[in-house]
Amino acid sequence: MPAGSQAVDRAAALLGLVVESGEPRTFTSLVDELGLAKSTTSRLLQALERNRLVRRDRAGSFRPGPLFAIYATQHDTTQDLLELSQPVLDEISEYTGETVNLAVPRGEEVVQIAQVDSDYMIGATNWLDVSVPPHCSALGKVFYAYRAMALPDGDLPDPPRGRPLSRRRLERDLAEVTRRGWALAWEELEEGLVAVAAPVHTRDGSVVAAVSVSGPTTRITKADAARIGARLATDARSVSAQLGYKTRQ
Repeated sequence: MPAGSQAVDRAAALLGLVVESGEPRTFTSLVDELGLAKSTTSRLLQALERNRLVRRDRAGSFRPGPLFAIYATQHDTTQDLLELSQPVLDEISEYTGETVNLAVPRGEEVVQIAQVDSDYMIGATNWLDVSVPPHCSALGKVFYAYRAMALPDGDLPDPPRGRPLSRRRLERDLAEVTRRGWALAWEELEEGLVAVAAPVHTRDGSVVAAVSVSGPTTRITKADAARIGARLATDARSVSAQLGYKTRQ
């Protein structure tokens, strides 16, 4: 068996393939992809299995081991999601120049956990400490549309500085979100403010987060919002892919 750092590198490569795959990996597929000898691959997998980093299912294929489940139950994975998403948030900021946010659903609230500030002074807001009605925000519409948050009963409250949104209009908007893959809030939270958001899916297809771009209508037209939305959906899918999500055909 390879010694020292080479063995560690090979074991890490094997583990990465198992963890990042959207489905169990057969022994043969791992051998073929890494190009290692069967005997070396077998010994490395046995070591990973002994240390609970991988496990074999009934068919003999390899899955992530129980240590990953233990980590997930004992730790808040928000920081992991943030670190995974940060390069994409920076890229979105680079091509839009506008404020970029990453948010997660928590009960009935949208919690914004990261922000990349706009290049502009006008329209720049720190949204990390701001609580807004979810139905008035593009992020909230994403979570409602993909059932990451339950739509509240009764009439929707009017935003203090935006355009009122009826339940019927909101339901039409949510259907549009799932059809095109991104949400739009046009002056619904505040007059002159537009936001676009797209979902981040985890392996089982559920939505665990959303990414948004927001700015003033003086810089973002409806045509701009559509272009940003389509690009944002693509960028959000790249984060989803890192979480093991495979786009449905």
